[in-house]
Amino acid sequence: LLETSPGVTEVTFVEKEPAEHHAIISWEQKNSCILPEDLKNFYLMTDGFQMTWSVKIDDTPMPLGSMVINSVSKLCRLGGSSMYTLPNAPTLADLEDDTDEEGNEDKPEKPHFDSRSLIFELDPCNGNGKVCLVYKHTKPVVSPDTEIWFLDRALYWHFLTKTFTAYYRLLITHLGLPQWQYAFTSYGVSPQAKQWFSMYKPITINTARLSEEADSFVNKLDPSKVFKSKNKTPVMKKKPSSQPAGSQKSHTSTTSSKTSSPAGNSSRK
Repeated sequence: LLETSPGVTEVTFVEKEPAEHHAIISWEQKNSCILPEDLKNFYLMTDGFQMTWSVKIDDTPMPLGSMVINSVSKLCRLGGSSMYTLPNAPTLADLEDDTDEEGNEDKPEKPHFDSRSLIFELDPCNGNGKVCLVYKHTKPVVSPDTEIWFLDRALYWHFLTKTFTAYYRLLITHLGLPQWQYAFTSYGVSPQAKQWFSMYKPITINTARLSEEADSFVNKLDPSKVFKSKNKTPVMKKKPSSQPAGSQKSHTSTTSSKTSSPAGNSSRK
């Protein structure tokens, strides 16, 4: 689908070997939790996922789309204490606020940076945030039930899906467009990201948030016309070569008409 889209180039998929079974077991022992069954089966097929694609602008490829799922070795914990930090250095656990709203049917309970939750990074999102695998109930025993949450740059949590399989489908259907995770936040994607969304529309069912007030500041671009004009430029260069002869004839005819006109005027006089 990406390779047939206008302007898309350099669609690369990094093939990875399946993760070793003992590597998954050692990760579970190290972090004192069990990977969800769908994520474990995914790692047994491929140790992570990486797919990128670019857009050709002025004959120069510009990286745009990125789909990443960290390997087992890079499935690192967030908010964990490090032995290299200073004794009084602030941590993510200091951001916890007891006045946070508890979860209900509409809004699930948010993850916690302290010991109440275990958080592992699935996707760094090119610095636009972090997609995390969250174990929310760790006392008295870590529950095997997990959820996928998005942590934005302001360190606010946004719920994505209940299972890894559902998140994997979201990742594929949004084509790895920049900042696509912000479509599931209350403030939505940035105006620049909306421009790319308008050109390469993700395969989603509910796009109401993306279309809200979009006409006020988003240009409606037709990608077929945008990239089609660049292909016609070499054809336009051939026309000026045949034009000088015609232009010289027209120039001589105009000059001859100008020279004959004074004679006519003088005869009349």
